[in-house]
Amino acid sequence: MNAPVIQGFTKSLAMTMLSEVGGRTFCVASILAMQYPRKSVLLGCLVSVTVKTMISAMAGWAALNLLSEKWSHHVTAFLFFLLGLWSLWEGFTKDDNDNEELEVEKGWLMMICRRNRRLSLTSHWSFSRMAAWQAFSLTFFRNWGDKSQLATIGLAADEDILGVVLGRIAALVLCTVAAVTGGESLASKISKRLVTLLGGFLFLVFGVQSLLSPS
Repeated sequence: MNAPVIQGFTKSLAMTMLSEVGGRTFCVASILAMQYPRKSVLLGCLVSVTVKTMISAMAGWAALNLLSEKWSHHVTAFLFFLLGLWSLWEGFTKDDNDNEELEVEKGWLMMICRRNRRLSLTSHWSFSRMAAWQAFSLTFFRNWGDKSQLATIGLAADEDILGVVLGRIAALVLCTVAAVTGGESLASKISKRLVTLLGGFLFLVFGVQSLLSPS
């Protein structure tokens, strides 16, 4: 791979890892893996995040072609600064020990899993297929417009799109495999505050780099 692809890959990999580890998609995958066959959950999640990555990358590519290169740099830098400040605010204001949102998410998912177990006994869908579809739909139709997706759009507009796509998919594969194999216990041990703060600082670094890079 050439230098632009490697740079896009590295930035996308680091950004996605810090955005997704311990995030909602990570927790959903870990909870579903405790109720469904792990292979089905992994398949559904990976297909979902791959499709979302392609959509985000194409949105960034379209923005690059609609705007001049100079304005693309400025808009991308502003986006990264905004995401960085957003992440730092969340990291400093949210309680790392507050698992209320995770518990609500877990209760809702457990209810859906019990319903699907009953449906699988009376429908033509096998339990594995239902699990894969459940994992796909929950990770695809939720969290649109979150920090990770917005950052992917910005990276795709500012970096080599192939490197950005490969880096994000590689990071998502690692995060999803960790979530499915590690389960809820792994998700509960991750310091969301630390990950959020590190992600915020990384976004600010990307913003400075984008602002100072030649247009």
